[in-house]
Amino acid sequence: MNNRSQAYTGFVFKKYEAPEQSIFDILLDIFKELITHTSGDVDEALDWLAELDAEYGITTSEYTLKDFEEDLKKKGFIREEIKPGGKGEKAITAKTERAIRQKALNQIFGKLRKSGAGNHKTNKIGVGDETTGEFRNYIFGDSVERVSITESLRNAQINHGIENGFQLTEDDLVVHETNHKAQMSTVLMIDISHSMILYGEDRITPAKKVAMALAELITTRYPKDTLEIIVFGNDSWRISIQDLPYLQVGPYHTNTVAGMELALDLLRRKRNTNKQIFMITDGKPSCLRLPDGRYYKNSNGLDQYIVGRCYAMAQQARKLHIPITTFMIAQDPYLMKFVEAFTKANQGKAFYTGLKGLGEMIFEDYEQNRKKRIKG
Repeated sequence: MNNRSQAYTGFVFKKYEAPEQSIFDILLDIFKELITHTSGDVDEALDWLAELDAEYGITTSEYTLKDFEEDLKKKGFIREEIKPGGKGEKAITAKTERAIRQKALNQIFGKLRKSGAGNHKTNKIGVGDETTGEFRNYIFGDSVERVSITESLRNAQINHGIENGFQLTEDDLVVHETNHKAQMSTVLMIDISHSMILYGEDRITPAKKVAMALAELITTRYPKDTLEIIVFGNDSWRISIQDLPYLQVGPYHTNTVAGMELALDLLRRKRNTNKQIFMITDGKPSCLRLPDGRYYKNSNGLDQYIVGRCYAMAQQARKLHIPITTFMIAQDPYLMKFVEAFTKANQGKAFYTGLKGLGEMIFEDYEQNRKKRIKG
């Protein structure tokens, strides 16, 4: 046996086969999907899981749903909360909330790979970690790490020669030029009016998935970006990333103006110049809050007073250089007419989409809008 053969002794090469999922992993994957639909209700999700198990036979006599529930507790996916009166109630943990966001990211943006720095490259010269291939003279305050040793030594040799000993002065130093890295501030507006569950169509669950995926995308791939999430019905308010799995539709009308007012207020506070708004909605604006606190509501057609206020908000955002991208989960002619006028007032973008491609469209526009705003 020659040396080369001896070098490979003990190694067996064969086609890689992915390990089969355990019953726990299969059930956990389904559980994470169900918990999004039930808005965090563990008991309801487990009831649905039991129905699926009865139909498809996922568990075995060796590993039952009771075993799965115990493993969820042991592995930190659910916990027991003691309510007033001493009654126990199951709740998901922060670990599960993160797992749901990651699942949503994989479902919607599965083609992405996680990157390290998470900054957006621009065509502006400035502080960054990616060189342009060009050099400039050293300026006091430049990082020493950016000094090009090769080019600086070459300048010293040309400028001073080597006859009288080697000399290197500050005037000989050059630094690598780098691309400036910019930040983006995004506000995601989610419509939680009653129409998001009307006519037997669940529109809020896909909207939640998109929000969770976008949140996971920004916090992992672009950690220096900011994402604010707001919901709007009769009024508008901020929610946290942790609140997303529990988001529910209410008996609300659609106060788009309140959502816009809050979104612009949040973005005005951001120091970076790159800002944008995404709005996911399926209905026309139908509500305003009057100065005296009362609500003005009209669900019949397009109320010109309400839509007029919406157009004014769109123009205000345009003056602040904040583009609005509207994702309309409906294609009724009068709704399209409103969105077209709203988009024209802002000079933003609009997509009329069903529920299937919503996530990919939001991601595509996040990427394209970011590049356009930063390079502009």
